[in-house]
Amino acid sequence: MLVGVTDHYRPPFDIEAKALGDEVEFVDFNSRDENDFDPEILRRLDALLVFHARITDHTLARLENCKIIVRYGVGVDNMDLEALKQAGIPLCNTPDYGIEEIAATAAAHLLNLWRRISAYDRACRNYEQGWAQNILRPITRISESTLGIIGVGRMGATLVKYMKPFGCRIIGYDKYAPPGHEKDVGYERVDSLEGLLSQADAVSLHCVLTDETRGLVDEEFLAAMKPGALLVNTARGGLFKDLDVLETALKSGQLGGLGSDVLPTEPPVDHALIRAWRDSEPWLRGRMVISPHTAYYSESALYDMRFKAAESIRLYLQQGILRNRIV
Repeated sequence: MLVGVTDHYRPPFDIEAKALGDEVEFVDFNSRDENDFDPEILRRLDALLVFHARITDHTLARLENCKIIVRYGVGVDNMDLEALKQAGIPLCNTPDYGIEEIAATAAAHLLNLWRRISAYDRACRNYEQGWAQNILRPITRISESTLGIIGVGRMGATLVKYMKPFGCRIIGYDKYAPPGHEKDVGYERVDSLEGLLSQADAVSLHCVLTDETRGLVDEEFLAAMKPGALLVNTARGGLFKDLDVLETALKSGQLGGLGSDVLPTEPPVDHALIRAWRDSEPWLRGRMVISPHTAYYSESALYDMRFKAAESIRLYLQQGILRNRIV
């Protein structure tokens, strides 16, 4: 069995080999640019594992022997789905890893913004007198607040479980959730995005990036939020329209705080909002908290991602089982 790995992970592919068995050979393309992939090797592949690389018909036309493509991770926005349909090669993702890590990161961002831990950390470096009297305002009681979750799938449902002990009211919007899902998970279903935004004191994003959700957080979205509400994104940077809308909402106070593991462009491009964050400017200090797209990570989650992605190849090639098929 010949399996290609596009990028990010490097040899030895010991975790993948545990899932696939001894009769496997790996090809390390080591590039996010599909133009770098050797056409002759592509023609010989039995399967392809993809991380960041963009896969289009340029690659698909050369996968003459490839029987399955598996995406490390959940999102498939780097895959040309229409081209995959035309090529007839099944695409599967790996959605069931890092769930508790991502939900825990979302909860940590929420608690940090609600309790203003980062804001205090930055501000109190300059306090010399009146140490305990330097109270930042506003700070609301969590148990008197409403948390709105957009996308109540695996990640969103786990966040519900994590936030329940804090006593906040939890509402969720997910038009793809089946009837009764809210009863099973334990949140209040809201029938519209506007209905959620008008009620929530804090909003956490857990939807996948599609043509439907791209640029979801725009001027209209932010204007519909309660003034001073908090926003957390541990899903995809493409859910933000751009940095301009975030800067405007944070400067005006319409957006009380932003905690995000993702950005529209990573690493971030030069922008006034990024400069203000890096320089800890007083108007933004502690109100915008960024983690570098690491919400998914723990050593255990990393192992699960790699093993399960490779296991999906074995299940299909040996047993004909297409697990987590996208197209």
